[in-house]
Amino acid sequence: MATDLIETDPQDPYHGAIERAAAILRRGGVVAIPTDALYSLVCDPLSLKAVGRIFQAKGREANRALPMIVDGIVMAEELATDVPARFRVLARRFWPGPLTIITRGSSRVPLKVTGNTGRLAMRQPKGAIPLALLEAMGQPLIATSANLSGQPTCTSGIEVFGVMDGKVDLVLDGGRCAGPGATTVDITEPFWKVLKEGAVTEQEIADILGS
Repeated sequence: MATDLIETDPQDPYHGAIERAAAILRRGGVVAIPTDALYSLVCDPLSLKAVGRIFQAKGREANRALPMIVDGIVMAEELATDVPARFRVLARRFWPGPLTIITRGSSRVPLKVTGNTGRLAMRQPKGAIPLALLEAMGQPLIATSANLSGQPTCTSGIEVFGVMDGKVDLVLDGGRCAGPGATTVDITEPFWKVLKEGAVTEQEIADILGS
């Protein structure tokens, strides 16, 4: 499989590039895009073919969950069940932005996406490219780091192309991404827990939710 590369402005992405990416996703393909601080592989979470290709491209273990990006709280709540009030508190404060929230997924979400745990990680990104792609698709998307499992995350389109050539259909090259990445907080238990600290600090979350 040949991998295509299209350069586009990450702040004002070329409409044709977004439409090309959306067309690939609609037929079960995989696209690499720049997000807030790193490049991600995106696909349709409801296409088991596409989800399988993500696992294959990364060499990721099948029992590992895949996070999603959404265009806001309403879309997120359609994917979740038993949504606690703390979810809305966090989303209203930190979305769009670098906070991934883990909640319990609804029956709409394939178990393979949750790593057979029933837990779903979601985030609303800030970047213009992922938001434009979400709007074009009208649905959530898998968005997992564009790297081989266990290897550093790619921070430029050219780097992604070098690692993922032949493994994905398209790389949208928006230049270099830089930043601490997203924080991940699990709110599925009675006591919330930060699993990975990034741009949002644990103290900021504690200040909002109470420790």
